[in-house]
Amino acid sequence: MQKSLQSAEYQRLIALLVAQRQKAGIRQHALAKKLGKPQSFVAKYEGGERRLDVIEFIAIAEALAADPIKLLRRYIRDKRC
Repeated sequence: MQKSLQSAEYQRLIALLVAQRQKAGIRQHALAKKLGKPQSFVAKYEGGERRLDVIEFIAIAEALAADPIKLLRRYIRDKRC
């Protein structure tokens, strides 16, 4: 397994989070504020400059009012297709 910010798998995970943010109608700045982080935190992980850990993934999903387990299931389901 490739551990890279540029791997197709990681890019798919980030695309899922970006789509969820856009679906929720939340801008990067507003999400960052909910997370107690600077806007650059969101910009860097969405732009592929920063790798998220699982705790950050959960916090982001919850800040977007999304169930992190359902997001992970969607990621896994879409991988099979």
